[in-house]
Amino acid sequence: MNVTARSDMPSLILPGGESIPRLGLGTWRMGEARSTRAQEVAVLRHAFAAGITLIDTAEMYGEGGAEEVLGEALRGSGVVRERLFIVSKVYPWNASREGTVAACERSLKRLGIDVLDLYLLHWRGEHPLADTVRAFEALKRAGKIRHWGVSNFDTADIQELREIPGGRNCAVNQVYYNLAKRWPEATLLPWQRELGMPTMAYSPLDQGKLSRDPALTGIARKHGASCSQIALSWLLQAKDVIAIPKSSRIGGVDEILAARQVTLDVDDLAQLQRDFPPPNAHACMETT
Repeated sequence: MNVTARSDMPSLILPGGESIPRLGLGTWRMGEARSTRAQEVAVLRHAFAAGITLIDTAEMYGEGGAEEVLGEALRGSGVVRERLFIVSKVYPWNASREGTVAACERSLKRLGIDVLDLYLLHWRGEHPLADTVRAFEALKRAGKIRHWGVSNFDTADIQELREIPGGRNCAVNQVYYNLAKRWPEATLLPWQRELGMPTMAYSPLDQGKLSRDPALTGIARKHGASCSQIALSWLLQAKDVIAIPKSSRIGGVDEILAARQVTLDVDDLAQLQRDFPPPNAHACMETT
């Protein structure tokens, strides 16, 4: 199966040589209540129609509920599966050699698809990394996943991973990264760039805080944009970063997509550097 990003969507090349979008949509907090399900399905279907092809989910989100919502959105949407790049994650306590395989099968069933494009270890747990990697590689051979990666790993975790047989096949590291939380720039991002490993930024709007940050209002007004769009545009300046904001509103999806049209100039970037200073060399990993 050959999945390619839309020509009008910023993209990057994974270590395996595949092009994927650098702007997608997250599903955290979806699938938690029946009362919001129809709206969530409608939002995802609108995202497909509007051109968002990268969707991030996890078995943790709504205890599988978000995967079910995404599966429902896929059914009857008319979208061609091959156009999408679907990401999910395994709980750390399910990430044993056998447990990872079983968890993947459950995720596929909830999603109603045959293969995941990217499967991540959500964060480190008690199971040895070597067992999780063996499971990921077995799932690849079985055609259940196309790529695998990790989430919430710091530099020491990545170093340990790369010393495990098969560990250098890791395609991506998904971490908490945004204008207000720039800790990955201390050591993690520079090192991943040396390795050619992209970074997937979750909570790129700092769980909505940046959409209301007064430090962004001047630049937003200058560009006729929202604060959220300025924060997303800043992330998209980095050609090896994938942003996966989440919205529960159709208008929010359109706002996310419009961030592609914002081009920050040198004055904007200098102002953001002053208002959101980069970390020192000893900054620690942050998660949510």
